[in-house]
Amino acid sequence: MELTAKQLSQILKGTVEGDENAKVTRLAKIENGKSGDLCFFANPKYEQYVYSSQASVMLVSRDFVPKGEIVPTLIRVDNAYEAIATLLKYSAEQKRLSRAHKSLRAKWFLSTKFGRKVSVGAFSYVGRRTVVGDGTVIHENVFIGDDCKIGKKCIFYPGARVYPGMIIGDNVIVHSNAVIGSDGFGNVPKPDGTWEKIEHLGKVIIGDNVEIGACTTIDRAEMEATVIGNGVKIDNLCQIAHNVRIGDNTVMAAQVGIAGSAQIGKNCILAGQVGIAGHIKMADHTTIGAQGGVIGNIRKEGQVLLGSPVIDAKQYMKAYAIFKQAAEE
Repeated sequence: MELTAKQLSQILKGTVEGDENAKVTRLAKIENGKSGDLCFFANPKYEQYVYSSQASVMLVSRDFVPKGEIVPTLIRVDNAYEAIATLLKYSAEQKRLSRAHKSLRAKWFLSTKFGRKVSVGAFSYVGRRTVVGDGTVIHENVFIGDDCKIGKKCIFYPGARVYPGMIIGDNVIVHSNAVIGSDGFGNVPKPDGTWEKIEHLGKVIIGDNVEIGACTTIDRAEMEATVIGNGVKIDNLCQIAHNVRIGDNTVMAAQVGIAGSAQIGKNCILAGQVGIAGHIKMADHTTIGAQGGVIGNIRKEGQVLLGSPVIDAKQYMKAYAIFKQAAEE
């Protein structure tokens, strides 16, 4: 995307000092800025690069007082960090609008209902009676099954898979090769030592403003629903089993695994490779450190827990100090 300093100032509600026609085509770190780049200065320890940068445009706070000659055109804004976030959001929205078309090599049906400015990439499939909200972007090679409900301004990246009957809210991002609605791991042992599959006829319900990482799987429930609350952020390579419920604004890093029917509270933080046993309940505002193992209910809110099985973080560090000392003797 090419923008002039004047256009940037209008988007960011800033003021221009220098050439308002200076053009930028990409973002760069302040220490690497070259002609055509847009940089930002917000941290005082990087001030030396303000005077050596060859970027075309630089965002600075309104109260910044230069101590030397500056090459880039300056755009003064209230907060440079927030201005970059605003610009990234604007750029993403423009890309979404520019894709508002449906490829002739995609597949959908007369009963499929699309909102306004929906994009469907080549070789994607959108099923019968599925409803897709305004401004949603479905990239190439995406599968969305029959009878799904997809909200507004969602993004489905190439290779995403949504099984039939799933419900997805507004502003949801589903990254490549994520699978929503696969059968849960349910099998009954038989007397002869074999296993009989339990059919899963439920669904997955995903709230608004959720992000689902690449290669993450969210299993459908046996009869009712696996529920992902509003604002939940799930990293790559996570496994959410059948009938799990995750509260609003909970985040989890890569390789988290949550077993069936677990209930995770609101505003929880699950670090990388956390494992959670089935049918447990976790209180709101719980933080589990990396590789933590949760085998029982966590009833008290706001705890920080480490280890496998998890215990209070301070208690864990004391125990680890004793363990390490014993190993060195």
